[in-house]
Amino acid sequence: MKFTVDGHEAYAYTGGKPFNAALPCVVFIHGAMHDHSCWTLLARWCAHHGHAVLAVDLPGHGRSAGPPRASVEDMAGWLLALLNAAGVAQAALVGHSMGSLVALEAAGREPGRATRLVLMGTAYPMQVSDALLATAQQDPLRAIDMVNAWSHASIASKPSFPSPGMWLHGGNRALMRGNQARHAGLNLFHHEFSVCNAYRGGEAAMARVACPATCVLADADQMTLPARARSLVDGLQAQLHTVPAGHNLMTEAPDAVLAALRSALG
Repeated sequence: MKFTVDGHEAYAYTGGKPFNAALPCVVFIHGAMHDHSCWTLLARWCAHHGHAVLAVDLPGHGRSAGPPRASVEDMAGWLLALLNAAGVAQAALVGHSMGSLVALEAAGREPGRATRLVLMGTAYPMQVSDALLATAQQDPLRAIDMVNAWSHASIASKPSFPSPGMWLHGGNRALMRGNQARHAGLNLFHHEFSVCNAYRGGEAAMARVACPATCVLADADQMTLPARARSLVDGLQAQLHTVPAGHNLMTEAPDAVLAALRSALG
């Protein structure tokens, strides 16, 4: 489904069902270098079980036009503008990695709008090492390969999504490289990991969040270590789910992540 946000075309996947703003809405926000496709299984389940779904492509990702936003705060503003364009008064916000910071900031900015807050593969502060940022600046394709290796708990995860035996590393690598290649004048990898590293609005956002919150963490996550989510769990008084996976938990542990989301949505 397409909208116009800030003068640019914005895309959101609706889970295989026509979007109906009158239904309880679930909004999915992807992480750095990704797009709506990381949410396909969860989005389809929600869409076929009584929810309206918007799995967004952030600006400059997937099918959404416009330049990538300069900060987590800017992304949250864009997300709220998209909800306005879609006619959505309230929604559950579900974010992964960088998207979890966007969901947190949006829920804190308009507390009455978020009905649930679900943060997956999250940490705060979401610190990125100087070594990785330096590699990203000098050789972004090498940095993509490094992060791709760290984002999976094993070489061949089974069961997995989209299908058992799917080469998760190869698919994720292609997705990240594709988003990198579309920006000739911008090193998207370095930009987005710098955005995550710079975000310091978490405490203020947590203090304003008014809805139930859930953190879904992966026990083998090397990108956002589970221990680094403690400030979020405590600050939001969040329900905690831990699944057996790496950072890309939605594809490595699809059944466990779906079960956690169903619990979070109540």
